[in-house]
Amino acid sequence: MTRIGSVLLASARQVAQVALAGAGGLLFVTLGVPAAWVAGPVSAVVFLCLIRRSVPMARPLVETAFLLAGFSMGATATPEALSALTRYPVSLLLLALSVVGVLVLTSLWLKRRSGWTLADAVLGSAPGALSTVMAVAADRGGNVGLIAVVQSFRLFVLVLILPMIIVFSGAATEVPQTGEVLAPLPFTVIMALSFMLSLVLHRLKVAAPMLLGALVVSVLAHGFGLVQGRLPVPLYTLSLVLVGAFVGSRFATINRPALIAAFPAAIGSFVVSFAIALGFAVVSWQLADVTFAAAIIAFAPGGLEVMTVLALLLGLDPIFVGAHHLARFMLVAVLLPIIIATINRMENRRLQNVYVAGDETK
Repeated sequence: MTRIGSVLLASARQVAQVALAGAGGLLFVTLGVPAAWVAGPVSAVVFLCLIRRSVPMARPLVETAFLLAGFSMGATATPEALSALTRYPVSLLLLALSVVGVLVLTSLWLKRRSGWTLADAVLGSAPGALSTVMAVAADRGGNVGLIAVVQSFRLFVLVLILPMIIVFSGAATEVPQTGEVLAPLPFTVIMALSFMLSLVLHRLKVAAPMLLGALVVSVLAHGFGLVQGRLPVPLYTLSLVLVGAFVGSRFATINRPALIAAFPAAIGSFVVSFAIALGFAVVSWQLADVTFAAAIIAFAPGGLEVMTVLALLLGLDPIFVGAHHLARFMLVAVLLPIIIATINRMENRRLQNVYVAGDETK
């Protein structure tokens, strides 16, 4: 096949996957599933992964999706929302404590109840920061398959189940896009500035640079009253479909035997980690003067990008939620290599002691 033919075939498979993701979103909308335009695409692409027909999401599609999602989150900003940032420090401290609690207790559960090694248990219990987790796991020769199943299962449940619980319990309702659509010229300017800032954040190795770049620029533009307006509904919906397809594509590396073998560990570790996060979310809810639903989404041990998008869909405070998930990502990214390096040193020291003891008995 020629190079042009390969490119056309790859493009056709991308289009087909996005179309199927969109169909999944439409089906979930018809069924009345909360957060349908994210949950439906996730489910559709996970199905493709399980039958080995998925393709990796093209980076331009992913980056476009997160730029648009970041803009939409920032478009909800008001001067009152920006002034509310002063009440976050206590809640962010609680978040740090919850991360430590999840790492310690979920690791112990995986080690003692599922027989995992300590290093693999720590990597499997890390709340979010999946890219960092998998990079560290691959670098140290960990059981990448088991870790990927546990991490992906947690994200899958949070995307599909948590919004249903929140909506059906009455803690929040989905909020459709309303209001005036932003004019093309200011929208283009914001997108250009967002892209430039995202490049800077990427060079600084900041998590989710496209999402955060667009979020920062959009928050400043809307929060200080420089512009006012939202995305057109079709473009907003497309961004949600692409985000959902990207999340679903993370299951591509998981084979069915590994999924079945790790299922008990995935369920148990999710229950432990979510129970801990929920406990701290309740305290934050009382202290930070936010809704209970916003506190749950902010403390949920899921991915930075998709959880902030869910906050937007559910009409929750995306600035509050985004700040917490970014802080958790950074904390996990810093702590994880340190913890794994410490465990490796302990294991090496233990092996040296065993070797020395073996020599002494000869």
